[in-house]
Amino acid sequence: MSMKHAKPNLSQSQVAEMVKRLYNVMPSEIRQLPSFDDQNFYVAAIEGGEYVLKIVNSKDSKQPALIEMQTCAMSFLHQNGFPAQTAQPTTSGQLMSLEEIETDYGCQKYLVRLLTYLPGTTISKVPLTPELLHETGKTAARMDKILQELEHPHLSTLQREGFLWSLSNIPLLEPYISVLDGDPLQEVVKSVMHQYKTSVAPRYCHFRKSINHGDFNDLNVLVHPDENDGYRISGILDFGDMNDGYYIHELAITIMYMMLEHPKPIEVGGHVLAGWESVLPLNEAEKDCLYVLVLCRFCQALVLARYCVTQLPENAEYLMITSRKGVHILRHLWELGKEQVEKVWFQSAAQLSDRE
Repeated sequence: MSMKHAKPNLSQSQVAEMVKRLYNVMPSEIRQLPSFDDQNFYVAAIEGGEYVLKIVNSKDSKQPALIEMQTCAMSFLHQNGFPAQTAQPTTSGQLMSLEEIETDYGCQKYLVRLLTYLPGTTISKVPLTPELLHETGKTAARMDKILQELEHPHLSTLQREGFLWSLSNIPLLEPYISVLDGDPLQEVVKSVMHQYKTSVAPRYCHFRKSINHGDFNDLNVLVHPDENDGYRISGILDFGDMNDGYYIHELAITIMYMMLEHPKPIEVGGHVLAGWESVLPLNEAEKDCLYVLVLCRFCQALVLARYCVTQLPENAEYLMITSRKGVHILRHLWELGKEQVEKVWFQSAAQLSDRE
């Protein structure tokens, strides 16, 4: 997982040349957007129109079938009335192009796509009202339900064995736990992983399978103001972590990331859960494993962010966003314990459902 040389590092002039050559778009403005391991640029065209040029890291660029699958999923959601980006064809009619680019460490190949730009504010920047949290849970469930109907010759690429961000692969974190040496949180992470092996892994036969977005986080959900002085979801970004998973995984990931942005994180779960269950009610096994799976996502975010900073120290500020906030919430959730947290989540979700 050496990321040092995988992340693209194109200049604005290289981007300008690329969008002109590949898409016949004359840019009036180009600016870089924050990203984890790809490189994203906002592009405004002189002739009108706004886009995002997404340059996939060299590691993932070796899996064109997977990137094609993600692009197709975004288009499928868009066709079904979902606020997802779509890829613009090149002048030769392709939805992506493999570009060879000279870098400081030799010639690298990157897959490039020009996506529609979705206006809006990230949900991280607005107050997370009960109504917005409910809509977030409902939107995540609707998205997974639509993705379940997706048919494509490359669907098998979503199985992604060895993918560290899949909640099915929690044991794969073990080689990376050493980044927490000397940190008291290491014991919490080890305990959560033990809980996963003993109480979650044996229940997978009872979970319902689905295709997961896999990263329904506070920076990938866009909102815009509604007529009631609140906000509504206006866009879902970044399908790079899509994988063949389970409905309960998507819910756990959504709850975890919404907790990061709330002054009372524990209360978040009930509102998101009520929204989710208005579309996809949980079965008993899924309910019983939700708490541990939310903790598992905190552990993934914490361990992998710390590891990535050792690889990409210059991107530390962006990489540690989730980790910095998540440390305290993870510790608090662990200290409260499963029974106490579930009581808060499931009782408030039941009360909210009764009101609907």
